[in-house]
Amino acid sequence: MAKGTHDYATDPRNAAILINVNGTCVPRNEATVSVFDSGFMLGDGVWEGLRVHKGRIAFLDRHLDRLFEGAKAIAMDIGLSREDLAKRLYETLDANGDMEDGVHIRLMVTRGIRSTPYQDPRVVISPATVVIIPEHKEPLPETVEKGIRLFTVHVRRGDPAVQDPKLNSHSKLNCITACIQATQAGADEGLMLDPHGFVATCNSTHFFVVRGGEVWTSTGDYCLGGITRGTVIEICREAGIPVFEKNFSLTDVYGADEAFVTGTFAGVVPATEVDGRVLTKGRGPMVEQLQRLYSARLETDVMERSRP
Repeated sequence: MAKGTHDYATDPRNAAILINVNGTCVPRNEATVSVFDSGFMLGDGVWEGLRVHKGRIAFLDRHLDRLFEGAKAIAMDIGLSREDLAKRLYETLDANGDMEDGVHIRLMVTRGIRSTPYQDPRVVISPATVVIIPEHKEPLPETVEKGIRLFTVHVRRGDPAVQDPKLNSHSKLNCITACIQATQAGADEGLMLDPHGFVATCNSTHFFVVRGGEVWTSTGDYCLGGITRGTVIEICREAGIPVFEKNFSLTDVYGADEAFVTGTFAGVVPATEVDGRVLTKGRGPMVEQLQRLYSARLETDVMERSRP
């Protein structure tokens, strides 16, 4: 089982899920892609993590915006319209049945099959590979209430001219090495700095601190455009909570009143400890308030959303 913000209780139903591979739903143990697939061979593709609540995929428009923008940026043709891709997502849920709540979807799109192991996209000989994996997965209540521990890793969020962190690409090795270092240090997730030494983000979530009633997060220059991150910033502004996207250092983190991370899977999760400094014993009052506000926004989004 995964650790940190992606903690979940093992669900036996996941052994029998159907996975959608290029429009065909197949049993989990039969779902495969070619060894010549661009994602397997080179990490050439984009992906999204999605949550299902009350039979609807939350914030789907925003996720599809990010997916299609990423595909366009790397000159990759997904081969499906937004409407057709949304329909395929729901067809996958329907094929599995009993997927109204507590479901996490991994949507992966790669450039397709290559004729030979080589990075040049001109050797691609098939349409894009589109895989949809729906699983029964919910964050553990203990994680949401008691939080996680972070450790600042040496792996930096890179300059956009090297590998733009705005791309939600299959090439996640820098995040994986950050995760490994944090885990070996006894923490749950890695806190990553930008090239200038300011706090950027975590290896799989976005990071916020609370100081004097204000909520701070990074400028966003060196992190993915997080859907939950953006939603939390919006609800802070709507609730009259001062929120700032700014540069700040580890000194600001160590002296913070509270800290938390955000992500599609678990929403808002307290970060109670950073580099051995204990900030809170569990979720603080600001985190508890933001968890309530985020839950309300999630509810509103799915209630207003119609299925394709």
